[in-house]
Amino acid sequence: MQGGFWAKAWTRNLTIAVAYCAALVLFRQLSIPHWIILTGFHLSVLLLTKYKYWPALIAGDAARLAYVSITCYDQFGLLWSIVNLVPSICYFIPIVWLFRERWQLFPQRLSINMGALVLCSLLVACAATVVSLGQILITPFPPGYVLRYGQLTAQLILGNFLGILTITPITLVFRQLFLEANGSWRQLVHDTLESRLVFDAVLFALPAFAFMVWMGEGDPRAQQIAQMAMFLPVIWLALRHGWKGAAIGGTLASFGIMILMPARNDHATLQAEILVAMAISTMLLAGARIALLDRRVQQERADMRNALALAQRNVNLGEVQLRNTALALDQIRDSFHSALLMLASRLSHLRPVNDDGSYQRQALSAQDQLHRLADGLYPNQIGQRGLPRSFREGPFARMLDEAGMVYWCEQRGQLSAFSHAIHLAVYRIIGEAVAERCLGRDVSDVHVIIRCGQHRRRWVVIQIDVRANPVRLPHIRWDSLLPRLQRTTSGMGHAAIVDRAATFEGKVRVRSMASGQRVSVLLLDPIQPGD
Repeated sequence: MQGGFWAKAWTRNLTIAVAYCAALVLFRQLSIPHWIILTGFHLSVLLLTKYKYWPALIAGDAARLAYVSITCYDQFGLLWSIVNLVPSICYFIPIVWLFRERWQLFPQRLSINMGALVLCSLLVACAATVVSLGQILITPFPPGYVLRYGQLTAQLILGNFLGILTITPITLVFRQLFLEANGSWRQLVHDTLESRLVFDAVLFALPAFAFMVWMGEGDPRAQQIAQMAMFLPVIWLALRHGWKGAAIGGTLASFGIMILMPARNDHATLQAEILVAMAISTMLLAGARIALLDRRVQQERADMRNALALAQRNVNLGEVQLRNTALALDQIRDSFHSALLMLASRLSHLRPVNDDGSYQRQALSAQDQLHRLADGLYPNQIGQRGLPRSFREGPFARMLDEAGMVYWCEQRGQLSAFSHAIHLAVYRIIGEAVAERCLGRDVSDVHVIIRCGQHRRRWVVIQIDVRANPVRLPHIRWDSLLPRLQRTTSGMGHAAIVDRAATFEGKVRVRSMASGQRVSVLLLDPIQPGD
């Protein structure tokens, strides 16, 4: 059992070493002095692999360098061959370890400290430059061969830094996508194909880069302009998608500059590389900030949705309690009626015959008051008749009609598709608006319009027009109307309307009209799970 474990471990490490060695050979062939993507590959692998596989990486790099030292021994001598045997990755390991362990390069599983990454990239580029300069110093050159170390140092730092910015950020993009897919390759492919970032990069950024490459190759005079303009799609992607957009745009821009490079040490290309390297690093930092702000906005939206959902659940809970109280009152009314009939039959021989009518009237009045109180607490007729019909023919309409008011309610749209919570909210808002306006005793006509529709979300607009007709106003029976209105509403007036509208993501607008007032309330149907 122990032997099988060690055999698997050796096989895994050998496979990693061989694959890493082969990849290094490929990236070494693609690298040029001012675009050393080999350094970017080194850094990417060190950032992504576990520490226990680092010895295998060192072995793979050493195998490649051993072949180079053997083949170049006759040309460069023993000292150069021995120094060359030290893998470049060994110089990068301390830097990467410090950033991974001490300086929080990956503070969380799905987050990256972009400032630390850019600083780590710059330090690794400087370390790679120092290693290259050290090898150059011990390299035997022909007599009279002159090196400009200042220019060479700047060129190597730029080449290593741009090589890192070309490879490492986009590698971390795919790492994060893989983690978001929970390690499932099928989910990764699905998420990649559905990604808005990939859509924008393929359909907009890639054609823009291709156009600039075509323009630069077709007209040598426009070549430098095309190279300089490579940073524009990088900025656009970064502003839309944060550091991930900057990473993908930076890789495409780097390849575009290299394609347009007319000579190995073209001065214009070096200037374009400086500009693009600055643009990529700046946009990575700015994109990380944009992504952070975007996550913060999304979190605030989620918190707001949760708060609204909690408020709506509390409203529903309150309505359920009112319904239970109304049912209890109905049961008390029925019990009171039965008890009164029983008591009347028991005491029929003790009271005069002419008192029977008065007792019955008092009993009916008490029952009617209990019924109105229960209906004010919770309007059961909404579920039985529907909201518009209840407002046209139900107790609310009869109450206003008995008081001498002119009242009408009309509906425009399919209100039946909305949730019961919206129906109750509409009922409460109309009652509060009418009751508040009636407190001034200057209302004779009430016209209610309920409009509903759908645009992304289902919406309801309640329009309540109240007017004072000088002919009908003196005949309104306020003494009987106001107590009944107060029993059916909270008594908070406009504040209750605003709060209930805000609970359903709506707004309230009050506008004065000729001889009256108009209250308009917008409500949105609550989002159900799965919407």
